[in-house]
Amino acid sequence: MVSRVRVWLNRTYAENVFFMDQLRRNPSDRAVEIHATHGDADSPVLAAADTADLEPEGLSPAAYVEYALDQCQRRGIDVFVPRLHQSAIVAHRADFESVGTALLAPPPEAVAVFHDKVIAYEAVQAIGVPVPSWFRVRNADELLAAVEELEADGHKACFKPASGAGGVGFRVITRTPFSMMHLTGFPSSYVPLDLVLGALKETDEPVDWLVMPRLEEPEVSVDCLTGPDNRVRLAIGRTKNGRRRGFTLHEQWLEPARRIAEGFGLHYLSNIQFRMFGDRPVLMDVNTRPAGGLHQLSLCGVNAPWAAVQLALGEDPGEVVPPFLGQDYTVVSGPRQLRPLTASHQRMDEDEQVSLPSVPAQTAESVEVAPQSAGSHAGATA
Repeated sequence: MVSRVRVWLNRTYAENVFFMDQLRRNPSDRAVEIHATHGDADSPVLAAADTADLEPEGLSPAAYVEYALDQCQRRGIDVFVPRLHQSAIVAHRADFESVGTALLAPPPEAVAVFHDKVIAYEAVQAIGVPVPSWFRVRNADELLAAVEELEADGHKACFKPASGAGGVGFRVITRTPFSMMHLTGFPSSYVPLDLVLGALKETDEPVDWLVMPRLEEPEVSVDCLTGPDNRVRLAIGRTKNGRRRGFTLHEQWLEPARRIAEGFGLHYLSNIQFRMFGDRPVLMDVNTRPAGGLHQLSLCGVNAPWAAVQLALGEDPGEVVPPFLGQDYTVVSGPRQLRPLTASHQRMDEDEQVSLPSVPAQTAESVEVAPQSAGSHAGATA
């Protein structure tokens, strides 16, 4: 009898409820039990897991590693997919192996290269992958100089944190003065240059931004599965052009993605993003973790999460080739189950008291949760 596999996802994106669904629906019908931890009691991944813990807040990276080792040992984790404190965790791979846990994450050297976007751009340029022009800025004078140089070359300037993920902090610079135009409709990523410069001059907090030209669509996000032998087993591009999404196996996207994944040892699941700069694709970003949209590859008949778990367990799935490319699609949100409220979990405003139905008592720090049914995966946002 084949033993069940115990997988842990820590403080991950809400969309990874679909990652969990795919693990349970693996083609071998092998039993998979999922443990999830998060700092937010309302994260849907906690309700979707078989077992779940609320994570302690304020732990240093070193203390979090100790917490993670304890979780793996107490919960009997076979495969750990770390997102929070990934760099600290992968530096202790041998410690996790000693308690019987495989890390589904790249080695520390690879994580370090792509933690800082400037180091990453310099590194991939050295192996022949094109990148856009960029400037590292830390103050108002450097920002103004970078914007003026980009605009002189006919580009629209944008900036984002040199270290960050998920589009947090991304803004596009505009010379249009702040007006009612900025207060109508939905909030925009465009910010007037004079307001940004003023904020930089007034702040006491240091900034570390990457300023670059605004790149054009299509955006192609290549999901890669790479073995510890540095050989890519899977590479599929997910295309985005406005609302329309699709898939591609065109080598103009896949070849540079493979070169990065193999050249830097991005073991297991990584996500490598490109956009257009003029008439050629250039690297936009590299994620050393599974993408939130990885589950969309199921539209191509591919179960990437399960292939990655197999690889982490030493069960090489071989080359994973999509049997077909799914048709174009779009992404919509939908409801997803949460854990029941408890007395300590209620966050109602005092002036909006509402009588809530009583719920069975349970421990907020550790709870056993029934897994979602296979048909309940209508969508989630990060």
